[in-house]
Amino acid sequence: MIWNPAAEAVPLKERQSLQLERLRRIVDLAYHRVPFYRKSLDRIKLKPGHIKTLKDIEKLPFTTKDDLREGYPFGMFAVKLEEIVEFHTSSGTTGKPIVTGYTRGDIELWSEVMARALTMAGAGPQSIIQNAYGYGLFTGGLGTHYGARKIGAALVPISAGNTARQLQVMQDFGTTLLACTPSYSLYLAETAEEQAGGLRRLKLKSGCFGAEMWTERMRDEIERRLHLKALNIYGLTEVIGPGVAQECLRQSGLHIAEDHFFPEIISPETLRTCPEGESGELVLTTLTREGTPILRFRTKDITSLHREDCKCGRNSIKMARITGRSDDMLKVRGVLFFPSQIEKALLEIKGVEPHYQIILTRPHQLDEIEIQVETTRHIFSDEIKRLEELRSQIEKHLEHAINLRVKVTLVEPKKLPRSEGKAKRIVDNRQM
Repeated sequence: MIWNPAAEAVPLKERQSLQLERLRRIVDLAYHRVPFYRKSLDRIKLKPGHIKTLKDIEKLPFTTKDDLREGYPFGMFAVKLEEIVEFHTSSGTTGKPIVTGYTRGDIELWSEVMARALTMAGAGPQSIIQNAYGYGLFTGGLGTHYGARKIGAALVPISAGNTARQLQVMQDFGTTLLACTPSYSLYLAETAEEQAGGLRRLKLKSGCFGAEMWTERMRDEIERRLHLKALNIYGLTEVIGPGVAQECLRQSGLHIAEDHFFPEIISPETLRTCPEGESGELVLTTLTREGTPILRFRTKDITSLHREDCKCGRNSIKMARITGRSDDMLKVRGVLFFPSQIEKALLEIKGVEPHYQIILTRPHQLDEIEIQVETTRHIFSDEIKRLEELRSQIEKHLEHAINLRVKVTLVEPKKLPRSEGKAKRIVDNRQM
């Protein structure tokens, strides 16, 4: 089922015509209503009228997180404060947060794209959706809430936390779709496995997992343990929240709602636009946002775009799974790698749980990297010789994966901290 065929399955030329119309309108709105954009465009002598083709979007300057923070709290708003009906902020832990304002039209836009996302995940009026994303200034909870309400599904607004209650509700209510971070879904599975017949009583069919980066190996693990279709959802507060893109049940990439968000891929080094299919940094422009229009926002997320007619019936452009962030790439002893490379390598080894932590130190002016890895209960209770063999195997496998020798420490099950939101994978003590 497609929620909105008129938007999700239209001829390419028709969609591009709509995109151009909306792009010209949003540039004009931003120029005349947001002082930051007026200054940015005046600085390069660019007027809204100069945008005549979609290619002309490349003439616009980029917007960064720092730009948005400088506008704190309401400097990036394009409407009067009395037109704002909801605020959300980024989940950043340092400096001023990024504040976005939503008009009634923006809430309707958000509801629409989330309705599309949940429908792609197989949800409908007959579904029972358990929303275990956090409610509040974080956009995950309310985005899913609005989408579920729009498609007429039965919603369980349980929010994050209280794992025992989550599982009880999941069993008693017959939840069919789970919405949470991928790491928390594994924690739920782990807890359920300790209950007699816990997983057998679940009626889950699919899950929308996002808000943190995860790998195909983790997808396999989630599906194996929760017996559902694990689907990737993507969004970010700066643009709207969740709903920018979503995987359908074909699991062949995330469909972008490109009638509302115009995507580009650029090289993080040269800032030039990359051709279709080439990996780079995702840049997004809001085409219909009223309260906080954003032009060419650098997401820092590394992915690629490809256009194909999907067997689900939608023909919107797809983005590949996020493989890392250009600002989260780690550099240890001159070697660059993404944390996702470590996760992928770890999950290729039997006897290892999908829970790990990367600890970086600099004891003698030289970077050291330690990977703490949980083993299965069976392995941890095995003889020391077997544990040493496993530890050596992991170290060799990781060295091959990232071209860097690392120290691996095997820890007992449930030793590493669990998170009800985004998992904390990296502890960087090099500056301490």
